[in-house]
Amino acid sequence: MTGMPDPSTHSPSGTASPNQTTTWPQALSVWATAQSNGPVQRRGRYVPQSVKHPARMLPAIAAHAVRSYTQPGDLVFDPMCGIGTTIVEAIHAGRDAIGVEYESQWSDIADLNIAHAHRHGATGRGSVIRGDATRLTALLPAVLQEQVALVVTSPPYGPTVHGLVRPGSDGVAKFDNRYGEDKGNLAYRSSLAGLVEGFTGILRGCHTLLRPGGVVVITARPWRKRGELVDLPSAVLTAGTAAGFVPLERCVALLAAVRGGRLVARPSFFQLQQVRKARAAGVPMHLIAHEDLLVLGKPLNPGSRVGT
Repeated sequence: MTGMPDPSTHSPSGTASPNQTTTWPQALSVWATAQSNGPVQRRGRYVPQSVKHPARMLPAIAAHAVRSYTQPGDLVFDPMCGIGTTIVEAIHAGRDAIGVEYESQWSDIADLNIAHAHRHGATGRGSVIRGDATRLTALLPAVLQEQVALVVTSPPYGPTVHGLVRPGSDGVAKFDNRYGEDKGNLAYRSSLAGLVEGFTGILRGCHTLLRPGGVVVITARPWRKRGELVDLPSAVLTAGTAAGFVPLERCVALLAAVRGGRLVARPSFFQLQQVRKARAAGVPMHLIAHEDLLVLGKPLNPGSRVGT
C-alpha cells in the first residue's frame, strides 16, 4: 500500500535505533479483521447495550492495531471512544487504556464494557473521561503528555448512519442510527471541511499526548452524499499531516471474510439496498469490503523525517 517507509528503518518493537532515527514496526497492509462478523466478535465480550451505538469499530481492528504497535504495559488512547472498543481490546491484551467520549450515553456503556472485560480476565487498566475531544490538552492531566504509545480512533460519519433495522407493517424501520442529539458533537459539523477542522484539532491534542515514536491508527471509509463520493480517508490524512504526524502506511481492514481465496461480503441491509438500487439504475456500484487504515507516526526528533 502507499505511504510505506523504507523497511530497513523499522524495528519490531517500535523503539529507536542506535542512530536515533524514527522507527516503527512493520505490519501487513491487509488486515483480515472480519473472519467473523461484528456481532460474533462482540458476543460475550461486550455488554448487550453496545449494539445501540450506530458506528461501532470492529473489535478485531482495534485488537490488531494494539498487537502490532504496542507492548504489554503500554498506554493506548482513543479520543472518540464511543462504547469503548479500543479500551476493551487494549486491556484484554495487557495494555492500559484511556478514552474520551463526548456523549454520556456512550461513555456509560463504555464503563460497563470495561467492567465486563475485567470480570472476564482483562488485566490492563481502563478508564473513560466524559468531555470534548477538541479540548484534549485542557481535559486530560498534563502528566499524560508524551505518555501514550498508540492512538486508535475513527472520525464520525455525520449525525446519522446506517444503524439497525426491523420489519414493520409498512416496510423496514431504522433504529439506533444516530450518535445523539447534542449538536456540539463533531458528527453534526455541516460540511466535510468542518469535520476535518474539528478532527485536526483532536489530532493536535493527540500529538501532545503521544510519545515520540508513537503511532496513530485511524479507520475511515468513503461515503456517498446525494450520490457524490466523499473521500473521507484522504481528508483524514490531510488532518493528520496538519497536526504534525508523518504518514507511515495506508492499509486495508477487511470487512469481508476470506474463504477459499475469495472475499465473502458482510454488507448491512442498507448497503445491499443502496447497491441494488444503483445497479437497477445502471450505476455499477459494488459492496464495500474494507475500511482504509491510515497509520501515522510522531517522529522522535522535531522536524525529523521517517528513515532519515
